[in-house]
Amino acid sequence: MNWKFWSKKKNTPKKKKSAIREWTDAIVFAVIAATLIRTFFIEAYVIPTPSMERSLLVGDFLFVSKVNYGARTPITPIAFPFAHHTMPLINTKAYWDGIQLPYYRLPGLSDVKKGDVVVFNYPMDADSPFYRPVDKRENFIKRCQGAPGDTLSVVDGQVYVNGKAAPNPPGEQMEYSYTTNGVDLNPQITDDLKITLYEGHNYQAMTKESADKLKGYSNITSFKQIISKKGESDPGSPVYPTNPAHPVGPPNLMLNGRQPDYKWSVDNYGPIIIPKKGWTVKLDSMTYPLYERCIRTYENNKIEVKGSDIFINGKKTDSYTFKMNYFWMMGDNRHDSDDSRFWGFVPEDHIVGKALFIWMSWDDNASFFSKIRWSRLFNGIH
Repeated sequence: MNWKFWSKKKNTPKKKKSAIREWTDAIVFAVIAATLIRTFFIEAYVIPTPSMERSLLVGDFLFVSKVNYGARTPITPIAFPFAHHTMPLINTKAYWDGIQLPYYRLPGLSDVKKGDVVVFNYPMDADSPFYRPVDKRENFIKRCQGAPGDTLSVVDGQVYVNGKAAPNPPGEQMEYSYTTNGVDLNPQITDDLKITLYEGHNYQAMTKESADKLKGYSNITSFKQIISKKGESDPGSPVYPTNPAHPVGPPNLMLNGRQPDYKWSVDNYGPIIIPKKGWTVKLDSMTYPLYERCIRTYENNKIEVKGSDIFINGKKTDSYTFKMNYFWMMGDNRHDSDDSRFWGFVPEDHIVGKALFIWMSWDDNASFFSKIRWSRLFNGIH
């Protein structure tokens, strides 16, 4: 590019760029173009965990659209290109948080809809000792099960939204127990049916389609879906807002110094109302623990509790009006997913984009010539 295009000397011969200058210009242009595309249009991600199996598999490479919900403008604008929050190899911060811009989202093609597979920043990173700005928190991928204003519940593993059973994801997995008549299953059968025993679990996970086929085998004498008991808390897998791994707030922020026992579990949860911008919630001993984190952490309010009285930004109150929309996200692998059942709501400013399709799928556990899952390439995500 002739940077002296404003010069009045029309007959001045152009100086030929050196090879180093040409390469430098090309690299700078490529970095700027790629950064703009990743920020405002589309970005590639890879699935690292089995929380979405068997809809999405470990090793699936996805393209995620920033356009569908509207691109989020950078909150932390000064960062090293192509590094999310940590520099490779040297493990230092890949961004400078000395400048923080307010949250803003460009107009999108649609809102986040129930059933969408969504990439978002992990909300619990806000309480991490390695605190990061919103747009530099870990990327998670889950399925949206509840939109702002919805009343959501889980009954015996089935999600209900506003009193109606929600469509089950195409690759939803649950856990089952079964016994045989002494004749073990052929390992080829478990491979063909994609039955998996995940590390740390006592029961095997499979889709409903696989379960229906498996229980029809002649050597299967009993077959049962594993569901946590209704009306009982599960101390082995505590859920939001009483999960000690993800505490809602310090003990001094609890009304009367304690939390109620909701008697909820991963398979029998709620009902719970998902906050919507402009919705005013009445704060009492049952609702306060559900929404305290949203009010304090995500909407940046100062909360104090004195006995049974709540003070927000120094004013005594018994209600709160939300400033943002929130969503409820769950993994399709229902018993092996760290999702909203354990840490609560996802604020709208954490939404990254919508997963569109798989452009590559790589199986680390397969033989060399079978590592690429050819049948998954360029599959749309539903």
